[in-house]
Amino acid sequence: MPARSIITARQERLGTELRKLRERAGLTGREAARAAGIAETKVSATEAARVGVSEERVRHLASQYACDDSALVDALSAMACERMRGWWEEYRELVPSGYLDLAELEHHAADLWTFQSVHIPALLQTEDQVRAIFTSTVPRLPEGELEVRVRFRLRRQEILDADRPFRYEAVIHEAALRIRAADGKVARDQLQHILERSDHPQVTVRVVPFDVDGFAGIADTLLYARGPVPQLDTVLMDTPHGGAFLDAEAQLSRYREVLRKVEGAALGVIESRDLIRRIMQSM
Repeated sequence: MPARSIITARQERLGTELRKLRERAGLTGREAARAAGIAETKVSATEAARVGVSEERVRHLASQYACDDSALVDALSAMACERMRGWWEEYRELVPSGYLDLAELEHHAADLWTFQSVHIPALLQTEDQVRAIFTSTVPRLPEGELEVRVRFRLRRQEILDADRPFRYEAVIHEAALRIRAADGKVARDQLQHILERSDHPQVTVRVVPFDVDGFAGIADTLLYARGPVPQLDTVLMDTPHGGAFLDAEAQLSRYREVLRKVEGAALGVIESRDLIRRIMQSM
């Protein structure tokens, strides 16, 4: 296969998982190449996602690595088979590449969990909220670029109406619900939109109130995407310079625990809806 000019986060993940299988088998790249009957450069290029890999090659490598986890091998093989260009590719070179990686991650996720401490989750934002957020960026975005980013974020939200088994669980701190990205009307419309979206059977919204005890130290804004098998779960952390994709088991374990603490601090669904309504009335 020819070398790729563009490497996506999902393609990198496939290469990373193949490397993990090899290392778990205790093989060097040279030993793996010899066992698989291919050039050592092919092993390194595949693990670095510089070239594609076929389903047959994935299964052959997994066999050489003595991986007996059939669910994982099937999931990796499915990733290798992907040839479709997702809708997000229409926006390549129009928005930052990290946005495309995020849309692809959401598209393939079995379930999504998010915690937001000072922002409304992107998939629950109204168009006016989205526009207000992008208008406030520093330096200011040119008008044309701003509109492209607004359209892209709204397109991402279509996943909530996907006709497949899928759950989106959002835990939002009360602070995020009270922060006004624009004026009172935009804020009230945003809260009403959250209530309407939470009526969807695949969407759950819960709120962490200001007066909850023992919430110090949990200020991370994160997205946890569950894969087809636990080994392919992914955490996306927001940073000042863009999103960071995390997939090491220790990292996944840590953020699963963070989410459990967050969920333990949040109100129930009905109590959360009542709090959202009270905040609306106070605006």
